[in-house]
Amino acid sequence: MFARRRILVGTGLAVGLALGFYLPLTLLAPIDPAPARVLAVALPTMNPAQITFPEYGAVAVGAIGYDGVLASSGSSESLPIASITKIVTALVSLDARPLALGEAGPGIALSELDAQFYREQVADGGSVVPVVAGVTISQYAMLQLMLLPSANNYAESMANWAFGSEEAFLTATRSWLDQRGLAATAITDPTGMLPSNVSTLTDLVELARLAVENPVISEIVATPSAEIPGIATVENTNSLLGRDGVDGIKTGTLDEAGYCLLFSANYAVGGETVTLIGAALGGLDRSTLNDSISALLVGTVAGFQSVELVTAGQPVAEYETVWGDDSTAVAAESRSIVTWAGASITVLVESETVLYGDAGQSVGEMSFAVGDRIVTVPIELDSPIADPGPWWRFMNPSALF
Repeated sequence: MFARRRILVGTGLAVGLALGFYLPLTLLAPIDPAPARVLAVALPTMNPAQITFPEYGAVAVGAIGYDGVLASSGSSESLPIASITKIVTALVSLDARPLALGEAGPGIALSELDAQFYREQVADGGSVVPVVAGVTISQYAMLQLMLLPSANNYAESMANWAFGSEEAFLTATRSWLDQRGLAATAITDPTGMLPSNVSTLTDLVELARLAVENPVISEIVATPSAEIPGIATVENTNSLLGRDGVDGIKTGTLDEAGYCLLFSANYAVGGETVTLIGAALGGLDRSTLNDSISALLVGTVAGFQSVELVTAGQPVAEYETVWGDDSTAVAAESRSIVTWAGASITVLVESETVLYGDAGQSVGEMSFAVGDRIVTVPIELDSPIADPGPWWRFMNPSALF
C-alpha cells in the first residue's frame, strides 16, 4: 500500500512537473510567420500603333515622359537641320544667361556689329529682321526675333551677346551638346545657314524635349506673333501652329535640308495630357510637310491608351498558416495609367511574411514598370489571421519545435 502510494505521488509529481514545464513552453513558443504565395498577375495588352510616315525625308516622334524615340522612318544618319539650329542657340544661350518665365531679362543695346550681321545675312539671302542701331531690346525680345520669324541676324546677335564671339559660342555649344549626350549633333554657326549644322532623329527628339521643358522657349514658340518695340511686329514661321494640337517648336528651310520642322503637340488622353515631340527633315514643301506631320500625330496619339493595371480587391498573394488559418493579399486600390502602345509593362510583387493580422492590414506592395515609369500599389489582407489559441498550441507541439 505504501509503495503504491509512493508510485502515485511520484507519478503525480512527474506529471505536474511535466505540465508545469510543457504548458508554458507550448503557450509561449514562437510560431513561424506564414510566407506569401504570390499569384500570377494578368497584365494588360495593347494593340500596336498604326502610324503613317511620309515616303520622303526622315521623321521621328517621341513623347514627354518616354525616353528616346517612339517611332521613326528614314535615315538614322546626321542630316542638315537648317534653322532648327536656332533652338540649340537659344538653349545654349539660356544656359549661359538664365531667364525665368515672366522676366524680360537685361536690356541689350543694338550696335553697329548687329547692323553688320543684318547686312551680311541680307547679302547671303538669309532670313532677317531689320536692326536699328542704338535701340535697346530685352533678352526675351531677342529670343523672340530669333525664334518666331527665324531671323538669322538676331541669332548671330544672341550668340555674340551671350558669349562675346561666335567662336566662344561654338566652343560652349560643343561642350553643352556633349554634356547632354548629343554627340551626333554638330553646330557650326548659330543660324543654321550652313549645311554643316547637322543632327540625327534621335538627337532632335531629345532637343525637342529640352525645348518643351524650357518654359521660356516653350512660351515663345507657341506664340503666333509678337510686337517688338522699336523693331517690328513679327510672325511665327510655323504655319502648323494651332493645328492638330501643335504648339511649337521651330521651322527650318535650306536647299540641303529641305523643309524641316521640330514639333510638339498636346492631347488629352484618359484624363491626362500627352505631349508628343518630334522632328521632320527633308520635306518637299511646307504644306506637304505640315500635312504629313498632322497624319503622323493622329496615328501616334491613337497609340496612347488608358489601361487598367489592377483593380481594388484583386487577389495578389495567398497566406496559409500552420494551424490552418488563411487569408488573401489583395490590391488596396485600383490603378490605371495612360501609356504608349509599344511600352513594356512588368510587375513585381513584394509581400511580407505574416504571423497575425487584421483585415486591411498592409502586407507589401506591387510595382508596375510601365516604360520608364513606376506605379506602386499597396496590398492588404482581405481577412484576419488570428492567434491559434492555447488548445492548438497544446495539441500541436511538432508545429512549434
